[in-house]
Amino acid sequence: QVQLVESGGGLVQAGGSLRLSCAPSGHTFPPYTGGWFRQAPGKEREFVAAIKWSDSSTHYAQSVRGRFAISRDNAKNTVYLQMDSLRPEDTAVYYCAADRTFGAFRLTRDYEYWGQGTQVTVSS
Repeated sequence: QVQLVESGGGLVQAGGSLRLSCAPSGHTFPPYTGGWFRQAPGKEREFVAAIKWSDSSTHYAQSVRGRFAISRDNAKNTVYLQMDSLRPEDTAVYYCAADRTFGAFRLTRDYEYWGQGTQVTVSS
C-alpha cells in the first residue's frame, strides 16, 4: 500500500511563507501527476495546485495563483508546495495526492494516492 507523507505545515503570520513536502513512504513509484488539495473546517476539500511529470506543467487554483508554487524532484519522488504571502483564509489541512495517469487533476477523484494531511494555520 503506497502512502504519501506530508511535512512542513505549521503556524505562520499573515504575509509569511511555508514550504510543504510530499514523498511516498515504503514504495518507489513514478507519479505522473502530483497535486495539493486543502480542506478548511466546514468546507469541502478543494484543489490547490498540480504538476505533470511528463512536461513539468503546473496548474493552480485562482485563489493561490501568483503566491504558491508547486515543484517536484524526480530523483526523490518528492513534490513541494512553496506558499508565499500567506493569508488567514489559507488556513486549512493540506493534503498531498498523486496519480499514475496523465488525465484530469482538479478533482479528488482524479487521484489514486493520498497523504494524511498537514495543518497550516495563518494568523492575522
